[in-house]
Amino acid sequence: EDNARKFPSPLEIVRKVFGGKSSIYVDSGRSVDSPDCVAGMFMLFPREVFQNVGGFDERYFLYYEDVDICARLTIGGYQILMCPMVSVIHDARRSSHKSLRYMRLHLISMLRFFSSSVYRKLQRGVEN
Repeated sequence: EDNARKFPSPLEIVRKVFGGKSSIYVDSGRSVDSPDCVAGMFMLFPREVFQNVGGFDERYFLYYEDVDICARLTIGGYQILMCPMVSVIHDARRSSHKSLRYMRLHLISMLRFFSSSVYRKLQRGVEN
């Protein structure tokens, strides 16, 4: 499962739609790396950090809540860390590739993120 990547951009999404490659994280061979964001299938936070960034934004449903929280962590001065040696099995259904309902939910979440103040702050590099 592609579980780490650079923050998405609208241009990258358009590129992917037309068959381009995604900005999936490439393993550097180090024991710990720091990608922009990691997939929500397996995240660990100290409780205080999770509370400091306001937890998951409940306006997201199924998609982009992980991108949003990683963006808020970054804006808040936290670093996203990943240990490539750890393996977790996730049965990704990729429902948005097969169902119009899930594709719609995915698009709504994507638009919500790209139109959010979080995305604008991330683009400006503003902290808090």
